[in-house]
This record gives sequence, C-alpha cells and structure tokens, in this order.
Amino acid sequence: MKPLHLKISLFSLLCLVLTSSISYAQQGNVVINQDKHITVLLDLKKEMNKNETSSERYKIQVYSGNRSGAYEAQNEFNSSIGDWHSSIQYETPNFKIWAGNFRTRLEADRALKKIKKKFPNAFIFKPKN
Repeated sequence: MKPLHLKISLFSLLCLVLTSSISYAQQGNVVINQDKHITVLLDLKKEMNKNETSSERYKIQVYSGNRSGAYEAQNEFNSSIGDWHSSIQYETPNFKIWAGNFRTRLEADRALKKIKKKFPNAFIFKPKN
C-alpha cells in the first residue's frame, strides 16, 4: 500500500511542476470609451474656475488677528476641517484666514454651519476686488 501512495505523490508532484512551468500570466488590453464632449466640458469648467477671486463668490473668514495666531488658526482649520482651501490674507493691521470659494450663499451657509462648531466667530462675506 505504501509504494502505491508514494507513486501517486510523485506523479502528482511531477504534474504540478510541469503545469506550473508552462503556465503564463493573463494579459489584456483596456479600452476606455469616452464621450467626446467630456473634454469640452472639462475645458469649460477650467475656464469658469480660472477667476476664483471673483467678487461674485462667497468666502468665510475664520480668523482675524496677529500673524502667529493666523498661522495657528490656519493649521487648526486645515487639520480639523480641511474640506475647503484656506489662505492667509493681510489687511492692515490684521492677518485673516479666509476659507472656501463658494458660488452661492446656500453653499457658504452649509459650510459655515460646519465651520462654526470649531470657529464660532466665523462669518460669510464677499471679498472686494
């Protein structure tokens, strides 16, 4: 009984070695079917977003004060909220942290609700150019 078991084991091992040496990995091609209008829409969106400092947009002021406080507030804003881009602006004599670039007042109000949990003095405004 043992020699038969040994023969079966050796035969199985031989079959495994032979099949593994002649097997190949799968190869394939990926074809992306994309509507030709997508590139036109992306170009249009880039053009619309080019003028982000437009006075037609809303921003949220998160902080106003000295330089070190502004950097601290910006770091805290980016680490705790971070959903919107923040920037430091200087208007004599204060440094200000502005966040977001909202097209509608409704978008800004929704963001302000979230921001006010961490920064209770935040408010919405339209920057002057």
